[in-house]
Amino acid sequence: MYNGIWKGRDTMERLQKAIAASGYTSRRKAEDLIRQGRVEVNGEVVSELGFKVKRGDLIMVDGKALQGENKVYYVFYKPKGCITSLSDELGRKTVIDYFGDVQERIYPVGRLDYDTSGLLLMTNDGEFANLMMHPSSHLEKVYEVSIKGLISGLTVHQLEKGIYLDGVKTLPCRIKIVGKDEEHGTTMLMIKLIEGKNRQVKKMFEAVGHPVKRLHRLRVGMIDLKGLRPGQYRRLKPQEVKDLKAKRNIFKNIPFFVDICMMKFIEEDVKVIIIKARRMKYA
Repeated sequence: MYNGIWKGRDTMERLQKAIAASGYTSRRKAEDLIRQGRVEVNGEVVSELGFKVKRGDLIMVDGKALQGENKVYYVFYKPKGCITSLSDELGRKTVIDYFGDVQERIYPVGRLDYDTSGLLLMTNDGEFANLMMHPSSHLEKVYEVSIKGLISGLTVHQLEKGIYLDGVKTLPCRIKIVGKDEEHGTTMLMIKLIEGKNRQVKKMFEAVGHPVKRLHRLRVGMIDLKGLRPGQYRRLKPQEVKDLKAKRNIFKNIPFFVDICMMKFIEEDVKVIIIKARRMKYA
């Protein structure tokens, strides 16, 4: 894309895909722009999602020619208390507020709730974002969860096999109980999913009578938060981006190891006092 001129492949391309490829926004958002009549091609308003463009076509959004950007990819440690959005009507802090020194127009890949912390991918590559969020990607996501109540092994097994949420059965997952606090009636677990329905982890535990008290995303694919603190980010390495695009999970056959030696539960948060890593299979 150069000054709004589509420089893509010689073959015809769907308009929303061309907009996403420019880095302007995600494909889904591009579809909304088209439906709203905010996109023009060669001076004509286009509101049809099936419309295709070819190399040399002039694409404009809100009267301005699209400007192509270099594709950038970040891993962000989202803290609790911020919105996974580009703006907020209530004036709350958003994830984009942490990227003040980034020149590109980036946006989050998927979302984490206001009260959820952890790993969030950020990019200006609409095709990449669409690939990561597509249901067929089966990209692994690992979460640390603190729930109300002392969950039983039978209930964990039921969750692992899949339960019905809104009439649709969840895909099999892996769950490990890493600690229980009988005094405060709290259980800490790790859960590994290969799907990402809206608020899925919270809905799963709520469905079996154990509301989530704390939720933290540790990993997406092979990407983790090593070296980052809440509110910090780093650029993904080219090989990391390549692996994510190829949906290769190098952890697929590698045990997930963690040993919680001592835990102290304070109000709604689980405070891990001592964590000693050793090779213990995450089953």
